[in-house]
Amino acid sequence: MPISEVAPDIFLVTLPLPFALNIVNCYLLRDADGWTVLDTGLHTEAGEAGWRAALAALGLAPPAIQRIIVTHHHPDHYGMAGWLQGLTAAPVLLAPREAELAAGIWGKPPALPEPMLALFTAHGTPEALAATIAHDVARLRAATLPHPVLTPLVPGEQLVMGGRSFVALHAPGHSDGQLIFYAERDGLMLSGDHLLNKITPHIGVWPGSEANPLARYLGSLSALAEYPVRLALPGHKTLIHDWHGRIGELLRHHDERLSAMRAAVLGGATAYEVARRVFPFEHYTTHEMRFAVAETIAHLEFLTHGGVVRRIEGPVVRYE
Repeated sequence: MPISEVAPDIFLVTLPLPFALNIVNCYLLRDADGWTVLDTGLHTEAGEAGWRAALAALGLAPPAIQRIIVTHHHPDHYGMAGWLQGLTAAPVLLAPREAELAAGIWGKPPALPEPMLALFTAHGTPEALAATIAHDVARLRAATLPHPVLTPLVPGEQLVMGGRSFVALHAPGHSDGQLIFYAERDGLMLSGDHLLNKITPHIGVWPGSEANPLARYLGSLSALAEYPVRLALPGHKTLIHDWHGRIGELLRHHDERLSAMRAAVLGGATAYEVARRVFPFEHYTTHEMRFAVAETIAHLEFLTHGGVVRRIEGPVVRYE
């Protein structure tokens, strides 16, 4: 299991994921009085083995971990928080909005209907595919157990970790309450899934999420362009050495994607139909189809709020 020191006193731990995006980046940050874990991975046997190997490689007993911070509630970041808390007895820190989302999605009682099913069928997804998506989400829910006891972490809070003073910044869009962490002295950003190299962070509409996530994401990117960042440590893929250049690339990507969505909706279409026109569905797993449809809804809702596209309500939502 690869582990490497990517900045003084900050170690990258790469853990496997059972998806096309097959690696998540987690971090261990060293201080004189103990260590901080940033993000935890999906709870699988391979994930457990990865954390045990990482602790062994650094010669750490579990009690050396003094706290666990989760940037956002998505299962590849939140999933092992409860297991790690049980192993280390460390508090798990998460933004209050992300705690709400985790409780609503991963804590859903089995007897209640799967909200994913209603969302995807309302946007034109065939019933068989929507049912498969709902089943996939139920399996992911199991990979977040056991759920941790959470301690609130709010934007603006100052934390010392890895020998640096970080401030927690609210970075919405990928997830409503995602927090990223900035150390001004070093120009160092722990960027979660807000900025990624090589791939674009997923911006989608999901059950319970706030309206128009793409607008909030683009606004956050523009605000973060004001920060002098020398190095960013992201939740996936490679380290980011050109913060401002990467922000520019992401802004251009969404301009291009919005143009493609607008063209694909001509004549009227559901979000599912638009997604099939814009994305290479024939090469996708159902996991990737789920993300493609959710991303399409986000872009169409952005265009709707801007008056470029009209949303037509009905048993199935259409856009024109």
